[in-house]
Amino acid sequence: MADVLRRLGILDWIRFGLLGLGLLFVATGLLPVREAWSEMERIASILLFLAAVVVLADLVKEAGLFDAIATRLAMLGRGDHAALFLLCTAFASLVTIFLNLDTTAVLLTPVMLALAARTGIAALPLAMTTLWLANTASLLLPVSNLTNLLVVGRVGMSAREFAGRLWFPQLVAIAITMIFLWVFFWRRGRRGADRYVPPIPEPIADPVLFRTATGVCVLFIAAILLELPIQFAALAGAALMVAAFAWRDRAKLTFALVPWQLLIFVVALFLVVPTLSRHGLAALMGTLIGADTGDGAYRVAAAGAVLSNLIDNLPAYTALERVVPTDDREPLLALLIGTNVGPVITPWASLATLLWFEWCRRRGVRVPMRTFMLTGTVLVTVAVPATVAALLFTA
Repeated sequence: MADVLRRLGILDWIRFGLLGLGLLFVATGLLPVREAWSEMERIASILLFLAAVVVLADLVKEAGLFDAIATRLAMLGRGDHAALFLLCTAFASLVTIFLNLDTTAVLLTPVMLALAARTGIAALPLAMTTLWLANTASLLLPVSNLTNLLVVGRVGMSAREFAGRLWFPQLVAIAITMIFLWVFFWRRGRRGADRYVPPIPEPIADPVLFRTATGVCVLFIAAILLELPIQFAALAGAALMVAAFAWRDRAKLTFALVPWQLLIFVVALFLVVPTLSRHGLAALMGTLIGADTGDGAYRVAAAGAVLSNLIDNLPAYTALERVVPTDDREPLLALLIGTNVGPVITPWASLATLLWFEWCRRRGVRVPMRTFMLTGTVLVTVAVPATVAALLFTA
């Protein structure tokens, strides 16, 4: 037990502290038991999805699929940074859209950093590509972001309706992100080299696991397109991957696969934020948003972006969601834009960003904080209003 406690980091203690605070609110009556239970019922399917999709993505990575794709992308680029840039942004966007932002920020980041080490490519452009697109490419499908799942659950949109409403805003967000990624990190004066050395592909460690991972990913994407319940699609995919590893490489099946830190964090937030909303936070957020005078969608999105960078995007969304009317979907979708596209300024703006910084630290990649915050501010200042404009344009 002592060894387990010593392995806990500061973020783990913060998560436990939030959970303890939430349980204290319930025990003292600050959050009625009935309301707390209603919140848990609301997020039960989300928790199942999160647990399953993280296990699925982690085992797919262990099977070598992400590494193989990243290596082949670099080979396709043939040493040209512009071609590699287009391939990497497409890859990061697709992973975010179909496997959610945490997969991009947490699992794709080490793949890209390892690729940088093998090819001599500058690490920071690759790292920033995964982080920024983990946020800005997370609008299209319900599975792309936890906040999307909350919106779909609240307004009753199907996955097809959701994608049909947000495909153009998503294109705008990705296009603007690509422009600023190139200007700030990928252009010749920033990356420090004209060309890179394409890597030599490494042999697949276990072809059976590799083929299984490929098939499972294809089936998972097909389930999303067919609008099957995403939590069960993720659970089925995770179960298939667990079965494959139980047969081929049982040592990889450890308790560490279960994202208990993320699950604790989500449960804690859905106890703490409703309590604070009952005792003044909702009124404060209502004042922040103000009355709609024709620019309501822009103010809601701006409030979501600012609050996300102050307190993390998930509590920001849950706090603001309570004061945004649902009779018109636009304000709620604008809030989604603010909390999805906006959290790229501060290191704590999202859980994915915190974990991304940890990967960069482990790989020895220096991330200048001044550059990180200034470039993120420029991106948010342009991308959030432009994406909201695209949303309103297609209304």
